[in-house]
This record gives sequence, structure tokens and C-alpha cells, in this order.
Amino acid sequence: MRRFARTLATAALAVTVVGGSAGWASGDSQTAVTGPPPGTAAWRADTAAGRSLPDPATATPHEVAAFFAGLDDAARRDLVRSHPLVVGNLDGAPLPLRYEANRLAVTATSEARYASLAAPDRQILAFDPRGRGQVAEVFGDLERARHVSVIVPGSDNDAATHDARRKPATGPAGMARALREATGGSTGGTTAVVAWIGYTTPVGVGLDAADGRLARAGAARLARFTAGLDAVGAPDPVLFCHSYGSVVCGLAARHTDATDIVALGSPGMRAGTAAALHTGARVWAARGPSDWIADVPNVEFAGVGHGADPTSAAFGARRVPAADVQGHTGYFAPGTQSLAAFAAIAEGAAR
Repeated sequence: MRRFARTLATAALAVTVVGGSAGWASGDSQTAVTGPPPGTAAWRADTAAGRSLPDPATATPHEVAAFFAGLDDAARRDLVRSHPLVVGNLDGAPLPLRYEANRLAVTATSEARYASLAAPDRQILAFDPRGRGQVAEVFGDLERARHVSVIVPGSDNDAATHDARRKPATGPAGMARALREATGGSTGGTTAVVAWIGYTTPVGVGLDAADGRLARAGAARLARFTAGLDAVGAPDPVLFCHSYGSVVCGLAARHTDATDIVALGSPGMRAGTAAALHTGARVWAARGPSDWIADVPNVEFAGVGHGADPTSAAFGARRVPAADVQGHTGYFAPGTQSLAAFAAIAEGAAR
């Protein structure tokens, strides 16, 4: 009888998450963008220097890197001009080629909402216009960085909004800039930061945000993205995972080579404990005192809800100080304890 009562209580909490009485509102259901990038069929039908091109759907990032290493500059640039959407999204391809390819791909869309991404000073590492659009942008010198951090955001982020006007140090690009600055970006620094919106995020905080469907699709893409960083010789990354992004990171954890995984403003990571993530990374967690995520029930029932609170003692993550964080998006605000701690983690100086 007691077990039945607990099950009913859990179900009620799960319904609360979906129904919105915990402060969550209904959101529009999203279709996850998955699979190889647009233009893959034409790419596979082409050749370079008499060689077949690596299949974006099956070739590993290391295989992609080896393929490009065997081409001369002329052949590489021909592929960029002929297949910008494929090269720009091909994990393992040389970084300068991806930046150039994505500039061409963004320009080719002729869409005003993406126009700013084609500016000469932007380093766009991935761009996919399907659906609401996906993008990854680099801040700093990723080719020479000694440390790399990746910002994995949550709901309501896409290619058009990741750098939209909003409160400073919020949103994927704002968080990335703030972290880059905190690690000495204005004086050169050795840390590069990637704002990664490489998956279809939930819109609003309805059922999509309460279940793991979009997070599972995002986890596979995040794992491949980190493998791509490894293939081009970048350092093992630190993952900063905000809100629903921490669900993505939790599911991807065992498949990445991250040195650290930081969950902030997290509804749960789809694991009961940090050890259950099955990762060699150090796991950290932060939650500010006024973050509304604290009102979300930490349950998982019939696929709804994301499980244990990563900031709880039972979860076993290292705690990041966040007593001065304001709201759900204030973790990267300049001067906060959390940003100082994030910078130390990003630079490998935290213990």
C-alpha cells in the first residue's frame, strides 16, 4: 500500500510538471532535427582528387579529419564552395574551413534573421537552417586554446535567438562571452568558449521540456560534436549545461570526453546520482536562491520529469557557490560567485 501511495504521489507530481501548476506553462511540441546536414546527397555523389567523400551519416570525426588531411588547399576550398552546408557542419573538418563554409551557407539563406551570423568577425562552427535553426559559435581562438568550454543551453534557443538582445550575460552567446571574459579573454587568454545550440530545444516549458525526447536527440549530437573537437586536436572540453541543457548533458555524459560537466539551474540529469552518469568527468551543480527551477518536482515517472536534483547532497555533485545569483539566467553575471567558480573550472584550476 505504501509503495502504491508513493507511485500515486509521483504521478501527481509528474502531472504537475506537465500541467503547469508548478509555474510551468504549455509549450509547442517540436520535431527534433536529426541526421546528416542538408546537401548530403549531392556531397556523396561528388569526389575530391578522385576520392569518394566521407559519408556525413556514418564517417567518424576522426575519419573526416584524416580525409581532409589528405587533400591540398585547392581541393579543400572547392568542397567549401560546392558544399558549404555539409562542410560547415562536418565534425572533424578543419576549423577555418568550417568558419568559411558557414559564412557562405548563412549568406545563401538570404534570411534577415540569420544575417548577423555572416559578419566577418563571427566564427560560426555549425549552422543548420532546418526547423528553427541550429548554430554553434566560437569565442576565442579554438585552434590554439589550451582550454575549451562548451555552453549547452536549454529551452527557447535557436540559431536566430542565440545572440538576440536580452539581459547581458544571458542566452547562449551572452553566457559564452561572459565566461570568455572571466577567463582573461580581453587580455588574450587561453580559453575558447563555444555557444552550442546544436539540437532542437523545447519551446516554453510544457511537455517537451518535461520529457527526454528532445534531450536524447540532442545528446547524440553533443557527443558527436565533442568527438569532432577531439578529432581536430582541441583540448577535452568543460560542458556548462543550463536548464534543459543539463538533461542533454546528463544523457551524453558517458559518450563524451569532457573533463568537467557543470549543471546549472537544472531540472535533473536523468540520473539518480553523479556516479550513475558513468562519466570520468568531474560533475558540478549550481542553483541560485531565486531560481524558479527549484519549484519543479525532481521526479521521473512514465518518461516525464528528469529525476534527482543535482544540487542535493544525495546526488553527489560538487557544489558551485551561487548565493548571489539572480533568477534562472543569472549564473554568468559579472561579479557573481558562480561566474568566478565557472572560470576556475574552465581553466582547470578548480579543486
